[in-house]
Amino acid sequence: MKVVSGMFLLAATLLAGCSGLQPPSTTLGVQQTAGKVSEHNLSCREHRVGYVGCLVIAASGAGGRDTAGWSPQQLESAYNLQASSKKRGTGQIVAVIEAYDNPNVASDLGAYRSAYNLPVGSFTKYNEEGQTSNYPQGSPGWGVEIDLDVEMVAASCPNCTIYLVEANSSSIADIEAATAEAVTLGAHIVSAIGSGQGFDKKYFDTPGVEYLASPGDAEGLTEPADFDSVVAVDGTMLQQVNSGKRKWSESLTADTNDGGCFNAIPKPAWQHDSYCNYRLANDAAADSYDLAVYDSYDENGWVSVTGEQAAPFLAGVFGLAENASKQRGGRTLWQPSHQKHLYPILEGSQSCAYSSGNYNTCAGWGSPNGIGAF
Repeated sequence: MKVVSGMFLLAATLLAGCSGLQPPSTTLGVQQTAGKVSEHNLSCREHRVGYVGCLVIAASGAGGRDTAGWSPQQLESAYNLQASSKKRGTGQIVAVIEAYDNPNVASDLGAYRSAYNLPVGSFTKYNEEGQTSNYPQGSPGWGVEIDLDVEMVAASCPNCTIYLVEANSSSIADIEAATAEAVTLGAHIVSAIGSGQGFDKKYFDTPGVEYLASPGDAEGLTEPADFDSVVAVDGTMLQQVNSGKRKWSESLTADTNDGGCFNAIPKPAWQHDSYCNYRLANDAAADSYDLAVYDSYDENGWVSVTGEQAAPFLAGVFGLAENASKQRGGRTLWQPSHQKHLYPILEGSQSCAYSSGNYNTCAGWGSPNGIGAF
């Protein structure tokens, strides 16, 4: 299985990151000048067993929100979600698991909602012990990732309740503790952080809770996305077009994880393919390119974020469907009656580990066409 380096790739002119043991504290490169984007580089590589590694790259916009990237309304249109016209998702709790702290996340999420006329929503930040104080050490690099993830949940499910649970560090032990605490707090859907190696499946296998994660690491460290109790989600790229009913095209990119077989995980009963005898991934996908994000902790406001991470957005779609308690990992995406509610993403599938019909291991069965598949 080929795996592309990085958990996120956030569009090309600004690198921001997060170390495995301590958050980064140095900034290198060129700061923003009039009419230009900023550029700086923070190391974010951690491939040791027991720690979560990531690579974050962000483009800093020279203008306001309208030049930053796709808005919630554009994503709603692309995926036929009808999120803004209906009150769906009210009372659904989507938990986002992160490492370290973004002290500005609540105000950043508020700015994002206000700019796009989203409902005020319900948001609470916890530490890994379930406290609404005593947060972990701050990390500007991880802060970009935190803002991205909570804002993408708000984009796909404006009325969902969002819990941010911040782990003390990027160690797997802390990530598992934060994940378990999210369930204790009552989360219906958990957007897990990864990828790494050494996770215990029991932290991602609670009946009645739907877990999602995105694979993608240079060393092939793809847990927890490889567990059959987790929806494995990868990223795609949207483009607006003038033809067709959808008015959008969606494609795989060079940064999309090629997917394949997770040789340590037996094939779930709900998967039927002749490719291998093990868990096959990915299950689904959504856009992770050119996303408008508001971040005041590492950036000065609006940035365009690009990459391969789409689990938080689809976590919001599960919230919008109000059906998470009946789901179990990626199983729902493998049901033929649900696949008619997905947009197949076939362009570029020849580079995927396996492709058959509307399925390929890069994008799974596709991206949302409404909420019928969720």
